[in-house]
Amino acid sequence: MKILIVDDDPKLRGFVAKGLETHGIDSVSASDGAEALAVLERSVSDRPDLILLDVMMPGKTGMEFLEELRRRGHDLPVIFVTARRGVEDRVKGLRIGADDYVLKPFEFDELLARIEAVIRRRQSVPVFEFGDVRIDVARRIVERAGQRIDLSPKEFDLLRTLAEARGRVVSRTELLKVVWGITFDPETNVVDALVARLRRRIDRGGSSLIDTVIGQGYRLVTPRESK
Repeated sequence: MKILIVDDDPKLRGFVAKGLETHGIDSVSASDGAEALAVLERSVSDRPDLILLDVMMPGKTGMEFLEELRRRGHDLPVIFVTARRGVEDRVKGLRIGADDYVLKPFEFDELLARIEAVIRRRQSVPVFEFGDVRIDVARRIVERAGQRIDLSPKEFDLLRTLAEARGRVVSRTELLKVVWGITFDPETNVVDALVARLRRRIDRGGSSLIDTVIGQGYRLVTPRESK
């Protein structure tokens, strides 16, 4: 396993790298987002398996770097390692695609345990298949009939939520909570609008995979079940 440490503090990078080396884990370091991207643009065989990412760095913040990373299609697991203790920071970090959030200062053993937990969780994430649609949750990749379909983060989260329900009808209230983190009715058609966009992307003239169950919500079906 190889880990990319992205932090503008050279002492912290050295501390973490030494701890990882003690446990037989290779690492590579970067002082900011630009250096980190350069590391990720190297050959696929040399890419890290996980990123430890600071939030406050020169140039782009860690949050901005992670958002760019996901836009570029990089699906590597990311753990924020930061002194920013606000709940809103942790919530934002997780919502934009981080796998965990570790507060500084930390004990190295705790950091190592978090790394191991994230790797285990990523390795156990399923791949869903509905007819000719394949959803790779860990890599956040969707394909239909072998052709990749680019989805926004919200579109993917909606599709994943429906897939995880395995044919069960998912209510608008549940979708609001899982996809948007909203626990109240905003009295808007935000769910219906996103479902409509997702349908346009994944149907592509073929059979519809999202059924509307009037008065209840939505469910994902295989082509032979849809009408």
